[in-house]
Amino acid sequence: MTSAFFRGPEAGGSLTPDAIAIAAEEMGVKKASYDTLTLLGLAVLAGAFIGLGAMFATTTVAGADGIMSYGLTRLLAGLSFSLGLILVLIGGAQLFTGDMLMVMAWASRRIATRRMVRVWVLVWLGNLVGAVVIAGLVFFSGQYTFGNNAIGIAAMHYAEAKSALPVVEAFSLGILCNILVCLAVWLALAGRTVADRILAIVFPVTAFVAAGFEHCVANMYYLSLGLMIRYGAPESYWTATGHAPGEIPLSGVLTNLAVVTAGNWVGGALLVGGVYWFIYRRPGKPHH
Repeated sequence: MTSAFFRGPEAGGSLTPDAIAIAAEEMGVKKASYDTLTLLGLAVLAGAFIGLGAMFATTTVAGADGIMSYGLTRLLAGLSFSLGLILVLIGGAQLFTGDMLMVMAWASRRIATRRMVRVWVLVWLGNLVGAVVIAGLVFFSGQYTFGNNAIGIAAMHYAEAKSALPVVEAFSLGILCNILVCLAVWLALAGRTVADRILAIVFPVTAFVAAGFEHCVANMYYLSLGLMIRYGAPESYWTATGHAPGEIPLSGVLTNLAVVTAGNWVGGALLVGGVYWFIYRRPGKPHH
């Protein structure tokens, strides 16, 4: 895809920022043309990929409290979670948060509002299915009991904390998260090789996880797994862990997903896609 756009020799053959804007716009047009089954299939894959990244992150830091500093623990979680977006962008899938860049094609009047919203709705639903499937596999496989139950304890902690987040905090953390996720997608579009793209992805994704920002698709996994453990784990599990089942109210789960989704939309569609469209693609912009 990237070979169709101008590359700057000063950037080592990578796309220049104005060419990234063209590539992002073309990508939005292509996404809008997908039929429903293709879109849903790719969306389910993306939800599963993000779930795998979240599973990896939870596993790597499970039991680390008191052993490593908070910052190092979060850094390790972020590096591990990067797997999810690498699988999405290199393997090929449709992720709701990354699809916020479609606003660039819409702003240039190359896709209709209806088609853009159709993509966002179908992809969100497909992402949910994929994330829940991975959460279910982690639960039914018993993987959450590994590490002397440390993985399940960490998963429950995440779910409890997310379901209790105040609305303003969740919304703001969602904005910050998708600024970084969409910047990861933006930078990956500039890459010439798979290695280029992976390197472009890792730092922004690691930053958002390390900082504790909120990603709606990751939360689909974390909250689903937390609910499964909370209501499905046997009594022997709670006896072995020495923990009582935590509170993960369904109202808190639904509120978190709705509010974080809205924050992700603002961060990605307005503050990345919208800003870059205005800078590089607005009508009447002088060409240099």
